[in-house]
Amino acid sequence: MANVLYDALFAPMEGSDRRLLVLPDGREISAGAFSAMVARFSHALVAAGVAPGDRVAVQVAKSPEALAVYAATVAAGGIFLPLNTAYTAEEVSYFLGNATPKLFLCDGAKEAALAPVAKSAGAGLQVLSADGSGSFPEGAAGFSDHFEPVARSGDDLAAFLYTSGTTGRSKGAMLTHSNLLSNAEVLAQEWRFTDADVLLHALPIFHTHGLFVACNVVCLTGGAMIFLPGFDRDEVIRLLPQATSMMGVPTFYTRLLDDPRFDRQLVEHMRLFTSGSAPLLAETHVEFEGRTGHRILERYGMTETNMNTSNPYEGERRAGTVGFPLPGVELKIVDPSTGETLPRGEAGMIEVRGPNVFKGYWQMPEKTREELREDGFFITGDIGVIDAEGYVSIVGRAKDLIITGGYNVYPKEIELILDEQEGVLESAVIGVPHPDFGEAVFGVLVARAGETPDPQAIMAGLAGRLAKFKQPKGLAVVAELPRNTMGKVQKNLLRDQFKGRFAK
Repeated sequence: MANVLYDALFAPMEGSDRRLLVLPDGREISAGAFSAMVARFSHALVAAGVAPGDRVAVQVAKSPEALAVYAATVAAGGIFLPLNTAYTAEEVSYFLGNATPKLFLCDGAKEAALAPVAKSAGAGLQVLSADGSGSFPEGAAGFSDHFEPVARSGDDLAAFLYTSGTTGRSKGAMLTHSNLLSNAEVLAQEWRFTDADVLLHALPIFHTHGLFVACNVVCLTGGAMIFLPGFDRDEVIRLLPQATSMMGVPTFYTRLLDDPRFDRQLVEHMRLFTSGSAPLLAETHVEFEGRTGHRILERYGMTETNMNTSNPYEGERRAGTVGFPLPGVELKIVDPSTGETLPRGEAGMIEVRGPNVFKGYWQMPEKTREELREDGFFITGDIGVIDAEGYVSIVGRAKDLIITGGYNVYPKEIELILDEQEGVLESAVIGVPHPDFGEAVFGVLVARAGETPDPQAIMAGLAGRLAKFKQPKGLAVVAELPRNTMGKVQKNLLRDQFKGRFAK
């Protein structure tokens, strides 16, 4: 019986002696050993009562065992729900209450705090700790190294991923076998992954980037992963000579560039560096290429869609853009108020349609109707523009749009100019309440190391470059911008911090 995602990603591993995971201490786990672990875990899930369509929630540290739980859930016909390891028990309570999983796996150190949460949600609780120990793997040890996967079609659900929830309660995006497989197939093709690749994997695996982009692509193509528990600059520099590719977020690359050991010789054997989950500064692009000779490939994806666009593997990787729509993905820019498609060069709402687009939000039919059109186009909430050559740029989130005195201001336009100013490392532009304009444009700056930006001089210098309504009414310098675990700037926190700046 066919199990669409399992058959493509994991079935070919059974009995294979090729290496799959390389651990920081030098140990290697073969594809066959991983497959046997997946089989034992699959039997354990079934023994715990997991039936096709049941949810399996995990809040565990990144480890080979954690990755095997994902594969085992797919094999058993379940729906995999990974949760950010930073979530508190109160936050986890919402996710378990909403998803109602059959089984919840947590780290042993959090078992006492999470036991009542699991009980309240009606979920069985077992332990999987960072070192691979715990009641779940121990209970699985006696099962067979072979498991016959449960039949699942392309339309069956494979995973839930919850949105970040910065503007309300998180929504559970329902992703099917075909959603995940189609995207992995396209990315493998577009980024030229083969069984000769060794991916340096320092991303978390509770997020689409680290799990469904990185792991799925490598598993599909038969390559290997250097599987780090997280990003540690010294470890990355030590292990890069063993890799051919790396997927990262912008902070990975800025931290590497801060180290003189990161040079052209260290990465001369590398084939590809990609970046996503947050915008990459054009300055980082330039500095990275100058230091290494490599041009980072930036792309654009979402929880609900996996990857939508990518700069080309062959051809110009244009800084400040996220490239072109991936094969099979339709992308258009529309007027948010009318839904009418806008001409190239005009900013508007990004909508996408394709086999990668999710099925809807779990138990939120009204939200699904609001954001997923009947014709299959998903309203992303991102504001973008397509240039004359077809490159897509992200201007900002619709919720970050500033309306000041009746005029629309897109923060990205202002941020690009602020980032160029003397002493400024990076910036974030937000709208804050203003008694006369409704909202005022306000800039938050981070200083370059050893430098002190002059807000008054910067504001004076913007006068000739921006229309008056776009010019910031104020600037503030902070030590760093607040970011989530994937490196995205949390503008909602900045708006809260500076909301009283113009109060009367």
